[in-house]
Amino acid sequence: MSFLVRGLIGLALASATPVHAEPAATPIQLGSSYQLRSKDLREYRTVNVILPGDYDKKKDARYPVLYLIDGGVSQDLIHVAGTVQLGAAWGRSSDPIIVGIETKDRRHELVGPTADPELRKKYPTAGSSAAFRAFIAKDVKPFVERSFRTDGNEAVIGESLAGLFILETYLAQPSLFDAYGAISPSLWWDKEALSRTAAKRIGAAQAAHPLYIAAANEGADMQTGIDRFLAALPRTGTRRCYNHRTDLSHSTIYQQLTPQALQFLLPPATPPPAEYGFEVQCSPKS
Repeated sequence: MSFLVRGLIGLALASATPVHAEPAATPIQLGSSYQLRSKDLREYRTVNVILPGDYDKKKDARYPVLYLIDGGVSQDLIHVAGTVQLGAAWGRSSDPIIVGIETKDRRHELVGPTADPELRKKYPTAGSSAAFRAFIAKDVKPFVERSFRTDGNEAVIGESLAGLFILETYLAQPSLFDAYGAISPSLWWDKEALSRTAAKRIGAAQAAHPLYIAAANEGADMQTGIDRFLAALPRTGTRRCYNHRTDLSHSTIYQQLTPQALQFLLPPATPPPAEYGFEVQCSPKS
């Protein structure tokens, strides 16, 4: 058999053999990321927005907004977005527009000034929570309100230092959000300074805003500040829930209690059937 014939036979066999090409990848898109300029922070900052699943279909519908502190893709955005989707699918909570506000230097952005020399030495950038709050008020919220179909109902949620920031905002600028959710707030910061001022700052301005606080088994340093903050709240006229879970830790409480927090902060228009077992658990101290 000549070389030419053998070559033709080999070519025919090769062309007859099926080639299994790998399928092309299609990116999964959860939302969109925006860069907003902040005069108060003097830089551009990342804000991530995830819209409800039916947002593009229901052109006339308006939606509540859930602002998420530490809302970066590598922070709490994915976890909270998944919980929102599941809660909405089961009718446990509303289906909001999620606005994840990314943080860069959490000590810088989420805590107020301190006079404690040890803290100032250890965390030299700390103390600009007022500037971060101004960024939300002046830049983030106006952007969201002009860009998306919001219904005027706004809640905020965050954990640890973000929870501390949320409680500070509840005291300093309660009208910034409608409802507040602070999971395991770091009230130990600055020798519990925020809780020590709470009684003098809480009044009629806070009474109209629902407040959800959850705490794990985190020791006396954390619990003392939480107990003092709770004691400063009025006993009547405020819709609030405190969930003390001694079976959980600082590393597990956020994942476990986000569904309850969302049910409290953004309840559905129609309550879910009782047999579903959805419940917002509040401890006796609340």
